[in-house]
Amino acid sequence: MRSDATKQARNRSVKSTIKTAERRLNDAIKAGKKEATQAALNAASSAFDKAAKLGVIHSGKADRKKSRLANRANVVA
Repeated sequence: MRSDATKQARNRSVKSTIKTAERRLNDAIKAGKKEATQAALNAASSAFDKAAKLGVIHSGKADRKKSRLANRANVVA
């Protein structure tokens, strides 16, 4: 049970990081700021890769989310 609690806390933290990165990217896209969008996209991609590496999310899901976010970011660029 202790190890489950530790893993749950880590997973929650990583998922929170992912959601924050995605929200920052969405805000940058809405604002139409090119440089901020690119920086936020890099941060979000990195967060998804790290989450997949830790096994918090599936690698396919990480790739799919990164691709969809990149497509949305390219509209601004």
